[in-house]
Amino acid sequence: MSTPHRSPRHRSPSGSALAALLTAVAVCAGDAAARVFPYGPRHRSVNDLGNQFVPFHAHLWDLLHGRARGGLLFNWQSGYGTSFLPDLGTYLTGPFSVLVAVFPRADIDLAVYVVTVLKTAAAAAAMAWLLRTLHRGPWWAAGLLGASYALCGWSVIEASYNPMWLDGLIAFPLLCLTGEWALRARRALLAPLVVAVCWTANFYTAYMATLGAALVLLVRVVLTREGLRTRTAVIARAAGSTVLGIALAAPVLLPLFLSSGQAYPGWVKEFRPVPWADLFARLLPGTYSFSSPAVFVGTGTLLLVAALPFHRTVPLRDRLWWTGLTAAVALSLQWAPTHLAWHLFATPNGSPYRQTFVLAGIAVIAAWTALVGGPPRPAALAAGAGVLAAAALWARTSALTTTWGYALFAGGLVAAGSAWWALRHRRAALPAAGLLALVLLAQAAATTAFGHKGKLGGLDDYPSWGASHTARAAALAAAGDWPAYRTDPSRPALSGNDPLLLGGEGGSYYSSHTPEVFTRTMAALGAGWTSRGRNVQSIDNPVTDAVFAVGARLRPDGSVLRAEVPPLVTTRPPGPPGTPGSYGDSPFANQELLLGARVYEEPLAPGVCRAGTEAYLWAPEYNATARLADGPAFRLNGNAPRNRAALQPMGPSRGASSALVFDADPPPRWTLSCLDRTRLDAAVAALRATAATSVRVGSSGIRADLPAGTTGTAVLSVPAIAGWTCNGRPAASHLGLVAVPLTPGTTQVACSFRPPGLLPGLAVAAAALTLLAVTAVRSRGSRRRA
Repeated sequence: MSTPHRSPRHRSPSGSALAALLTAVAVCAGDAAARVFPYGPRHRSVNDLGNQFVPFHAHLWDLLHGRARGGLLFNWQSGYGTSFLPDLGTYLTGPFSVLVAVFPRADIDLAVYVVTVLKTAAAAAAMAWLLRTLHRGPWWAAGLLGASYALCGWSVIEASYNPMWLDGLIAFPLLCLTGEWALRARRALLAPLVVAVCWTANFYTAYMATLGAALVLLVRVVLTREGLRTRTAVIARAAGSTVLGIALAAPVLLPLFLSSGQAYPGWVKEFRPVPWADLFARLLPGTYSFSSPAVFVGTGTLLLVAALPFHRTVPLRDRLWWTGLTAAVALSLQWAPTHLAWHLFATPNGSPYRQTFVLAGIAVIAAWTALVGGPPRPAALAAGAGVLAAAALWARTSALTTTWGYALFAGGLVAAGSAWWALRHRRAALPAAGLLALVLLAQAAATTAFGHKGKLGGLDDYPSWGASHTARAAALAAAGDWPAYRTDPSRPALSGNDPLLLGGEGGSYYSSHTPEVFTRTMAALGAGWTSRGRNVQSIDNPVTDAVFAVGARLRPDGSVLRAEVPPLVTTRPPGPPGTPGSYGDSPFANQELLLGARVYEEPLAPGVCRAGTEAYLWAPEYNATARLADGPAFRLNGNAPRNRAALQPMGPSRGASSALVFDADPPPRWTLSCLDRTRLDAAVAALRATAATSVRVGSSGIRADLPAGTTGTAVLSVPAIAGWTCNGRPAASHLGLVAVPLTPGTTQVACSFRPPGLLPGLAVAAAALTLLAVTAVRSRGSRRRA
C-alpha cells in the first residue's frame, strides 16, 4: 500500500491528473444524465447563473476584445453607469475566467460551462497535490480523494451555478499548501503570491478557506512540531504570508468592501440550524437542498473518515486530532456564533451553509490520514461502516432522503468497504482502486443529476444564447449611437443584466453591489425590482428616457422605438442642487421634478385618462394583469418585499372607453396618471436648448462643453454613486444624479470616476510588494553566504 516518500520537487503529478480526470468525467456524466445544456434541451442557467454570472462573463468577453462600454473601473452599460471594479473582483477575477475570450461570443453559455468544469477539476488536482505533500501515500488514492473533495455535494449542487465560489474550492487546498510551506520554512516568496491570487479570485470563499486552512495548520503544528518557540515561529510565518498576500490583493479588496457597504441592503435573515436528521441526510448521495449543508464526499471517503478513530495503525494523537477537527467543524455549522464567524458575521442571503466545502476538505484530509499506516483493518472498517449506518438511520426522518440515495449509499458502502479491505492484498490493488473510482463516479454523477432536477423544479431558469438573443443584440447594435444617446434593451428582459449580455447602455442592473443611491432613485421614479431591490429593472417610460438620454429602446416585438432626447449632460437653472431625499411618494411627481417640467395630468375620472393622452399605471404591490378596457393586458410583478412592479405604460387613452381594469382584486396602493406628449416635447426641447454642445466619454470619465454664459447646475444622466470627481472637486448630487454647480465663466465639465478605496489599496499593495522584494533580496543574500 505504501510508496516511497518523494520530495515535493520530484512528486509525480499522476494523482492530480487522475483527480482532475475523474472530476471532469463525473460532472459531465451527471449533466448529460440530466439532459441539461450543453448535452440536452434543458436549461442550465438557473437563478443567478443566468441572471448575473453569464452576463458578467459576456461583459468580460467584450472587455478582453475591446468592445465594452467602459473599462476595469467603470461600466457605462449597466444601471445608467456604475462602478465595475467591485463586480470584477466579486465575479470575474478568478484566473480561469479569462478563458471565455477564446470562445465565440454567441457561445458564452458554453464558455461559462467549460470554465466551471475546469475550475472543479483544478480543485481536485490541487487537493490531490496537497495530500501527497502532507505525507506519503499512493498516488491513485490521492487522486480518488482529491476528486471526492471536488465532487462534494456543495460543489456539484450549489457552487456549480455560482462559478466564483469554485475559486474558494480551489483556494482551500492551495492555502493549506502555504501552511505546509510555513511549517517547513520554505517558499516564503511564493506563499504570499498564492494567497493574493486566492483572495483576488473570490474574497468571500477565500476568507472561509483561510479559516479552514488555519485550523488545518494548527493541527499540523501540534502533531509535527514540539516546543512553544518552534510552533510560534511556524504560526508567525503563516500569518505573515497570509497578511502579505491579502495586502497584495488590496487594490481589488478595498474597493470591493467599500462598495458592499454602499450597496442596497440585502435580505437580513436570522440563522436557524437545520435538524440533525437533515444534516446526516446530506451525507448521502442523491439529495438536494440549498438550506442544509451538502457534506457528501463519496461513500469511500466517508468510510475512511468514520474508520479513522478505530484505525490502530495510525498514531493515537493523529486519530484524535483529525477526528476532533472534523467533528468540531461539523458542529460549527450548526452553532450561530461560529456560523456567523464563517460568513464574515452576516448570515448570507440564500444558502446559509456556504462554508461546507471547508468541512469537505478537512474530511478528505482526515480520510488521507487514515491511510498513513495502510488501509484500515476489517475491525476498523466495520466500526466505521456502523457509524455511517447509524447516521443514515438517523436521517430516515428527513424529507431530503430518497430511495435512490439510500440505494446508492448502501451499494457504495458495501463496495467501498470491500475495496478498502481488498487493498491489504497487493494483487487486488488495481481492481479495488477501479471499484472505488466507479463508486465515486456513480454517486457523484447521480448527485449532480439529482441536483439539476431540484434546481430546475424550484428555481427560475434562463435560456442559453439562441436566436432571440442574436436578434435582440443585432437590433441594439444597429440602433446605437453612443455617446450621442443611450440604447436600452428594455423589458421584458432575458436576464437581470441584459445590457451586459445583449448590448446597449440600459438602466437594468443586478449585482451584490447595486448601489443604494441607484436603487432608491430608480424606485422613486417608478422602476420595478426583484431580489429585494438588488435587481433593478429598466423603466419603460418616455419621461425617464429623456432624463437618462435614452434615444433608442428595444420593443418586445424586436423593433426599436426612437426618440429625440437631451444629451448625457444637461443644465438646470440656478438654485441649490436637489438630493435623493427631495423625492416624494408619487413617481409621476418625482419624474416631473427631475425633468423640470409638468408633463402629467390627473385622470378625468378615477381610472380614466383624457383622450389623446397616454395612461401609466403605478401599482408596485400588484401581482396580476391590468388593462385599459379597450386595450391589451399587461402583467405586473409585485410581490413585496422580494419583487416590486414597475410603472407600466398602458397605452393611449380614448377617453371613457379606455377605463382602467384590474383583472384581480385592486391593490391597496395604485395611481393612474396621464402623459401629455405635447408638454413632454416642449420640456425636452427646453433641456436640449441649454444642454452641452458636445459630449466625449472615456472608459471612466466624461467631458462636456457648455454654451457660453451657462449658469446653474450641470447634471450628468449618471447615478450619483461615490467616486465621481468633477472639475477638480467631489461631485454633487441632484435628485440622485451626478451634478456640478457651475461658477460664472464655466464652459466645460470634466468628470472622472475612481472607485473609493482604489488609491489606498494601491498604496497597501505597493508597501506589501516592497516588503516582498526586500525579503527576496535578503533570501538571495543568505543563500549566497551559505
